[in-house]
Amino acid sequence: MEPIILSAKEGLALTSGTTSPTGIGALALYDMLNAAKTADIIGAMALEVLKGTTRAFDDRLMSVRPHPDQRDTAANIRKILSDSAIAKEHVDHRLQDALSLRAIPQLHGAAKKTLKDAKTTVEIEMNACSDNPILWPDGDGAISGSNCDASYIGIEMDSACIAATAIAKMSERRNNRLINGRLSEYPPFLVGKAGLNSGLMIPQYSQAGLLNDMKILSHPATVDSVPTCADQEDYVSMGYNAAKKAKDIARKLEYILAIELLSVHNAYQFMEEDLAPGSASATVVERMKKDIPVMTEDAYLYPYLETLRSLIHSGDVAAAAEEQTGELL
Repeated sequence: MEPIILSAKEGLALTSGTTSPTGIGALALYDMLNAAKTADIIGAMALEVLKGTTRAFDDRLMSVRPHPDQRDTAANIRKILSDSAIAKEHVDHRLQDALSLRAIPQLHGAAKKTLKDAKTTVEIEMNACSDNPILWPDGDGAISGSNCDASYIGIEMDSACIAATAIAKMSERRNNRLINGRLSEYPPFLVGKAGLNSGLMIPQYSQAGLLNDMKILSHPATVDSVPTCADQEDYVSMGYNAAKKAKDIARKLEYILAIELLSVHNAYQFMEEDLAPGSASATVVERMKKDIPVMTEDAYLYPYLETLRSLIHSGDVAAAAEEQTGELL
């Protein structure tokens, strides 16, 4: 790309308007939306290996609480597990699962609604004039106002941070159920000879640290204000800070999902051999197997987590599942 040569007023427009928070926020939001779809896939796979019941995703349940994103999320889970022998075998395994499994439509749906609302706002802002003053070619000259205020972007980014952190906190709890032998009915930490091997114990520590960071970053920037310019700018939107922390949160969410996906990947080895996973799950697992072996004893995990985070960030995990399901909502 060639650098843009700025004309009169354009330099000020870039620094004075909402260009920076909008640009940063758009990139963060793109990653959050992709991660939210991937969270549906990983959540469905966790439900599968934890022998959860798909009854909680029945469309009749969704129809009486008709939030569109909740209903669409439940449809995603049903679609991903529609041909799963594991899911069919365990539909009556227990009356109801823990909330981190059965409430996927409710929490993921609420988070996705928030992210989609933010997308609408960002798209408007990307196609808007946020300069001040704005010059008019019809002879009126300059009109001063405050289109440069970043509250629209800031409030949406603060909300997006909360939504992404909500998805992350559910992912961490599902991962805990996977590695906790008392809850999963699998060997502790999803490795043989637990005790001699610590298996996937430590990645959950990393999730705890990442999630704590995300909770701190979810404190809204836009509720704060520090006056500047001798009190001429006596209120400040703080939209730039909201967008900056959204970028950090999006990245941390990808890592938290990567850790859960690593646990899911290893859990399949303990499933009964005569029960096949759904085709979407199987396709995701086959994609992972290209780079990540199933762990039978302790291994250096950092490269695997980096690979999984990259597969989530690039959309490869979502694309692998959608090869079987068609587009997920």
